Amino acid sequence: MKYMLLIYGVEDGWTEDERRECMIESMAISEELEKEGKWIASAPLHSVSTATSVRVRGGQRQVTDGPFAETTEQLGGYYIIDVDNLDEAIKIAERLPPAKKGTVEIRPLFPLPEVLE
Repeated sequence: MKYMLLIYGVEDGWTEDERRECMIESMAISEELEKEGKWIASAPLHSVSTATSVRVRGGQRQVTDGPFAETTEQLGGYYIIDVDNLDEAIKIAERLPPAKKGTVEIRPLFPLPEVLE
């Protein structure tokens, strides 16, 4: 089953050294998962200050700078993994460095043919 791991945290909650170590450790986990055939994609996101939100209301497009919602933790990155079950996804999520300072939300992905049924 495919899962998306959404990485949330406070953007300024990391020192540069911590951020560098987090990236090194996260890349090592990604490489390990890739060798096991469980990694599909992962990437950090640019700062929430670079976000653009789009809404269509009454047929009119609204484009605003910034994220959709004001929160204390921002979406900072993601992983897409293909594992046997939620328990395995949880075991991977707890290994990710951002889980120690923020939150890793796990969401199953719908296979597209099932969405259309």
